[in-house]
Amino acid sequence: MNRTIGLVLIVLGVVMLIWTGFTYTKKEKIIDAGPLQVSADKKESVNWPPYLGGLLLVGGIVIVATAKKK
Repeated sequence: MNRTIGLVLIVLGVVMLIWTGFTYTKKEKIIDAGPLQVSADKKESVNWPPYLGGLLLVGGIVIVATAKKK
């Protein structure tokens, strides 16, 4: 079980180091007056610090290295 968690952390850490965030588009209502509706697309972004991916990577390596084999 520990080995699986370690491998997941390693993969997640590498992905977080390669992609430091993502953006998505959200529809937002500007005017809602009966039959008249005006909406606009608003870009939102989610970013995480690169050191977080490094910490996950190192933590995953430590867990895999210390996991006992059956």
